[in-house]
Amino acid sequence: MAEKLFAEFPPVSTQQWEEVITKDLKGADYEKKLVWRTQEGFSVRPYYRAENLKDLKHLGTAPGCFPFVRGTKDNNDWLIRQDYCACEGDYAHANAQALDGLKKGVTAVGFCVDGKKPIGKADMETLLKGIDLSKTEVNFTDCCCAAPEIIGSFLSVVKAQGVKPEEVKASFDFDPLRVLNQTGAFCSDKSMDQLKDCVEAVKDYPGIRVIGVEAYSFNDAGASISQELGFGLAMGSEYINKLTEMGLTADEAAKRIKFTFSVGSAYFMEVAKFRAARMLWANIVKAYGAQKECSLKMKVHAVTSEWNQTVYDPYVNMLRGTTEAMSAAIAGIDSLEVLPFDYAFRAPGEFSNRIARNVQIILKEESHFDKVVDPSAGSYFIENLTESIAEAAWALFTKVEEMGGYVAAFKAGFIQNAIKETSSKRDKNIATRRETILGSNQYPNFTEVADKDITKEIVTRKPAPQVSGNMIGQPLEKYRGAQAFEAMRFATDKSGKKPVAFMVTYGNLAMCRARAQFSCNFFAVAGFKVVDNNRFSTPEEGVKAALEAKADIIVACSSDDEYADTVPQIAQLADGKAIVVVAGDPACKEDLMSKGITNFINVKSNVLETLKEYQAKLGIK
Repeated sequence: MAEKLFAEFPPVSTQQWEEVITKDLKGADYEKKLVWRTQEGFSVRPYYRAENLKDLKHLGTAPGCFPFVRGTKDNNDWLIRQDYCACEGDYAHANAQALDGLKKGVTAVGFCVDGKKPIGKADMETLLKGIDLSKTEVNFTDCCCAAPEIIGSFLSVVKAQGVKPEEVKASFDFDPLRVLNQTGAFCSDKSMDQLKDCVEAVKDYPGIRVIGVEAYSFNDAGASISQELGFGLAMGSEYINKLTEMGLTADEAAKRIKFTFSVGSAYFMEVAKFRAARMLWANIVKAYGAQKECSLKMKVHAVTSEWNQTVYDPYVNMLRGTTEAMSAAIAGIDSLEVLPFDYAFRAPGEFSNRIARNVQIILKEESHFDKVVDPSAGSYFIENLTESIAEAAWALFTKVEEMGGYVAAFKAGFIQNAIKETSSKRDKNIATRRETILGSNQYPNFTEVADKDITKEIVTRKPAPQVSGNMIGQPLEKYRGAQAFEAMRFATDKSGKKPVAFMVTYGNLAMCRARAQFSCNFFAVAGFKVVDNNRFSTPEEGVKAALEAKADIIVACSSDDEYADTVPQIAQLADGKAIVVVAGDPACKEDLMSKGITNFINVKSNVLETLKEYQAKLGIK
């Protein structure tokens, strides 16, 4: 007779859990201590239980069934994609790279083209030479006003190879709204009018998508997950609306659209994002009157986040790409590109491309992520996240629709302002280390110097151009989250100086060591050389050693109780030969300031601004 596991344990009610938690908090505010307010605009509880699933309407469906929250297919396989530069003159090289990738695990190739210039048949033949178009999905990115001509050249090669129309799998990300996001203007006055031409060009090819919704452009600007999803859905809706106005049915329009989303570092949130995206898109397309189930299925390509990448300690990008890829795979995407770890500062080479490919191959071949459909289904946490993200994204989507659609909302500045508000908060969180970017604002590689391929242009944020000429709105500002810290460290690297921050540790052993470790990490972020010490017997001994080491900064590291008497003594001994900094926020701070001690660092410091001030004092610009 089968025994029920854990039957000997009595059930514990939510009320009982809450009583224990409240007792452990000892009077602290539950909401402030345990409830996480996300940048997506909703709160996350410290734990969830079965009862939290009762009111979720999206539960109860199987994979491959409307509204496709659990996926659009009955398996969890996805295409391993890698993109190659195929700008004018690089067709043969891009082809060679693609063929090499296909031999080594790639199952879908992408070509980044200059979308303003047509690709002739001869060049297209060079680009596709040796690629079996009946078995390999081919994708063209950055398609702009030349998209119809690029599509035409591709189809001419398809016909020349004798490939059956139903066997061809391809996409062309003709996305005028992405160009609008990036430049504040359309590629041409006829951009939106070309949508129908692109769709009709592939009417006999069921496996080709010609309209791209590049929602990752919002992530590139520091948007939240709900903003990327909500505004991405609004772009898709704008395209369907435009195409149906031109006489196409909702089915004809929807089945030609492909979405590309980023995958950020918020692991569980990203899993929930893709689940919510499929559900919302299915309902949007249905509302337009689509009749065929295949039209309701969102086609999703995912790419790991460029916003998250760093140029210092770049090998950490391999780890970022791995966790991001895991989120996408668990969520059930159709294809995935893991950006090479050095993508942010140079053209990826064989090694970085290989590692990026192998991340996905390991997820399939060794971790078997492709064997289980929607493994997160039923998770109290992820199911609630799915619902919360869907609600937040839907609120943004409906707001855009109420304003007259995506273009109207962009002209009004609503989209840009919403994203700027979020990105500014994220910037502040990074500057104060409430949000960690490993190797940049926290836990830096102390001895690292800028790679030879890193330039000032790469680490400097470029201000968006002001609205002028044919621009109809302010473009989104593309940047990476680490750039402000990278620019600061780069300035140190290129200054010809290597400021020395010397830890004068004394007094209480536990306190002086903890504060020394914090301070070393703090100053190393700016590329300063840090000199740590176990503990000096007296402050005098520490200052003497610091001056002998020609320290630029002397950091007093001890307990609060000892600072009142010793810090003025340290300052007197330093005699202006080094900047004296106090590690911590001691109760005697005001008294110390009255004696001319003005430099303090602690966990509440704005690390970025504080370090830039020290750079300025040391003549680093």
